[in-house]
Amino acid sequence: MLERFSDKVKKGLRGWTERMAGEQQSDQLQALARTENEYGVDPFGFNLDYSLAAIAPFMWLYRHYFRVEAYGADRIPAGRVLLVSNHSGQLPLDGAMIGIALMVEGNPPRAIRSMVEKWVPSLPYVSTFMARVGQIVGTPENCRRLLEAEEAILVFPEGTRGLNKLWPQRYQLQEFGLGFMRLALETNTPIVPIAVVGAEEQAPALMNLKPVAKLLGFPSFPITPTGTPFPLPTKYRIYFGDALHFTGRADDEDSELDKKVRTVKASIQAMLHQGLKERRGVFW
Repeated sequence: MLERFSDKVKKGLRGWTERMAGEQQSDQLQALARTENEYGVDPFGFNLDYSLAAIAPFMWLYRHYFRVEAYGADRIPAGRVLLVSNHSGQLPLDGAMIGIALMVEGNPPRAIRSMVEKWVPSLPYVSTFMARVGQIVGTPENCRRLLEAEEAILVFPEGTRGLNKLWPQRYQLQEFGLGFMRLALETNTPIVPIAVVGAEEQAPALMNLKPVAKLLGFPSFPITPTGTPFPLPTKYRIYFGDALHFTGRADDEDSELDKKVRTVKASIQAMLHQGLKERRGVFW
């Protein structure tokens, strides 16, 4: 009985996703590549049908709350690719919106994979949900295996430094890690820079209560105007840049890798500046 109820819920959510996508973009969703084995999942637990049902609330956010405009989603090359984006907003909704954009705006449509923190698999129920929608623990080995399988991987090199930065640092990229560049060089993977405009204002952090964060074991404890990280209905604009190709050795000195990383960072920062210059307002 419980299984029948679960199937009914998933069917209803899947229908909601397709209705919000519209007829043409619903066809996009149907065209997503499938990688499941005979058990309906890939080696990491991803299930496309489950994912298309689970994204229904995020599709609503994409269409009606953040009213996302995506530019250049057709620039994503076929095969393996690293998608490198700025990160902000206290809650990682920017990643979800990038994922939806490539499902409904990409040509061909792509189901992207994102990296999650190592403690996520320890959470009951959440760990299974994350696996079913394509999120995996962000280890170099997992990334390497996905790239060898020609997947698209979303990376936020700023990490929580970007996600939880304070309001005065908005749209100022924080320090980038070097790991994504090592993987790109090792696997001969192109990098597509992405700039998200709008997420910075969804939950601006006025201060960070570090003692409380330390007590709770959180990376930060931001205080927002509403007192919670609940997002305001800002308008998202997502810009996908041209693919960047790098050559060199994955085991080069950090100083050599940093030069390449700065090229990616500069591309994202330039798109952020252009997007901010062109937008009419935060909420429209």
